[in-house]
Amino acid sequence: MGTAVTHGIQVTAKARFEPALSDPKAGRHVFSYRITIRNQGSETVQLLRRHWLIRDSQADRREVDGEGVVGEMPVLRPGESFTYTSACDLRGAFGRMDGSYLMRRERDGSTFTVLIPELGLSSPLACN
Repeated sequence: MGTAVTHGIQVTAKARFEPALSDPKAGRHVFSYRITIRNQGSETVQLLRRHWLIRDSQADRREVDGEGVVGEMPVLRPGESFTYTSACDLRGAFGRMDGSYLMRRERDGSTFTVLIPELGLSSPLACN
């Protein structure tokens, strides 16, 4: 689990290997991850975009960009949090991912970047 705070926005991330969704012999290792975004600042903000860098031990680096997260663009007032779960698949048994969110301040419409802490991705099946 990792935590990062940028501009008063705390992001906590935790990954988990999903054996029921994985097929290591076919080069498919699935990891779910749970993210909690907490507004520790004094202004209302909205998450606009996500950007992920995914590094796979058996494949090229991937980048994922898009609007919001899991189909939502949450608005967070001071003290509020938003939690979501998503997933990533790798060809190799090991990898890592990190990234950032683009946020907008409600007060003046200015935008800023919030860091997502690095998640280590490791299949316990590969460690045997």
